[in-house]
Amino acid sequence: MKFVKYSFVLVAFIIGAQIVQPVNGFAQKNSSTIKELLEKRNTQVKKLVGPKGTEYTQKQRDELKDIINGIIDYHAMARYALQDTYNDLSKEEKDEFVDLFSTVIRDHSLKNLDIYRADVKYEQIEVEGDSAVVETLAQLKRVRTPVTYKMAYDKTSKEWVVTDIIIDDVSTAGSYRRQFQNIIKKKGYAHLLKTLRKKVSA
Repeated sequence: MKFVKYSFVLVAFIIGAQIVQPVNGFAQKNSSTIKELLEKRNTQVKKLVGPKGTEYTQKQRDELKDIINGIIDYHAMARYALQDTYNDLSKEEKDEFVDLFSTVIRDHSLKNLDIYRADVKYEQIEVEGDSAVVETLAQLKRVRTPVTYKMAYDKTSKEWVVTDIIIDDVSTAGSYRRQFQNIIKKKGYAHLLKTLRKKVSA
């Protein structure tokens, strides 16, 4: 199975996935807070990534994975990608799928660290209730890539989470949904699960 544009997905996560961290126990619901925390996190990521050619210890690689993927709402992405199939799964089956799904993304998040050195411009941040949309422009050398983040405010954890990333008008969550639904339709959910297991164990 081919997984669509992992590098694009991970560019988006490294640039802004850690969009909001709790402030004094909760994440404030305003655009200025989101931008401030985005910029702070982006600076932290750039410092850890370092210049081109930087060598990383296993600890640093694990830390990068955590930063890149820290607040992705994998359960929300799984529900969207699997559609009705997700509702038919038991809790244990859902947990296994989400675990495999997240592991695949984490394992691929260090494939192209050079792209994470892109300069980022925050063009617009819209917050409406428990939802937010952040529009950015990532530029690496002469290549400009528009990246839009869709977020939701998790009332349980009181943090913002990423539910989708749209790169050049291509939805990450939508891409996974198309891939997974195509496999489920042709070969069934069991085959999709087998493919993910194989991907993780490779």
